[in-house]
Amino acid sequence: MKVRNSLKALKRIPGSQIVRRRGRVYVINKQNPRVKARQG
Repeated sequence: MKVRNSLKALKRIPGSQIVRRRGRVYVINKQNPRVKARQG
């Protein structure tokens, strides 16, 4: 899990989903599980 200022580049990767949990924004990807990030 990476902590990034901007998730714009990660949301273009195929299969990516942007999820809001507990006031934080996450990117998760079921196709490629290594693509995980939190905005911070």
